[in-house]
Amino acid sequence: MGISGSLVTGTALAGVLLSLATPVAVARDAAPCTAGTGPYQRELEQHLRLPADGRQTPADCEAIRAFQTRNAVQPADGYAGLATYRTMLVVEARPNPNTAGRCPVRAYRVACVDLDRQLMWVQSGARVVFAPVPIRSGRDGHETRTGDFSVYSREIDHWSDLYDAPMPYAQFFDGGQAFHGTNGDLFGGGSHGCVNLRLDDARRLWDTLAEDDAVHIWGVKPGTERGLTTTAPSGVRTPPPTPGAR
Repeated sequence: MGISGSLVTGTALAGVLLSLATPVAVARDAAPCTAGTGPYQRELEQHLRLPADGRQTPADCEAIRAFQTRNAVQPADGYAGLATYRTMLVVEARPNPNTAGRCPVRAYRVACVDLDRQLMWVQSGARVVFAPVPIRSGRDGHETRTGDFSVYSREIDHWSDLYDAPMPYAQFFDGGQAFHGTNGDLFGGGSHGCVNLRLDDARRLWDTLAEDDAVHIWGVKPGTERGLTTTAPSGVRTPPPTPGAR
């Protein structure tokens, strides 16, 4: 067989393989969305401008699954669970995270931490310089303290002696409480007081903030009960972490 014959054979084989693969891909794309009603069904329906009756339909499921796919929520199965709801809050906050005016507008950078919505951003004046991202704050009994603080210490590769765990891109703002990255699930449980971020977000926050930058924290993490207030007046530095919280 000559070169032309080999080309014809190769082309034919490729066509056969493509014809076999295409139905599989189409079938995967067309897989029915069968997830049931989730705990945040009505909120997702309202966000996606669907009939907000709190009951899952095939159309609702498809719309929620498309939202999950656009925003890298896993699994993208159409179920309106906590991770999808928390992602929705971040998406809704992006145009103007400070629409309620809870974070003070200053001429300098302020890291704004909203415990109610479990998200944070950084603004300089009225300009957002670090867009909203999801966080995980302190669990019940280990609540992240609220009030006005400042970044007083930074350690890119900190290790918590207290919890024997890494705290990458740690930026301390109140005693042992710090912003830092984690590979864990941000949408379940809580920290020991620190403000946890996805590792990539913690890295970008490290590049955004510097020592002495302001931090303002307010609200209450859903599922916690506390009446804690700030332990440090505005502008007062707190002592170094010994040995550090997580």
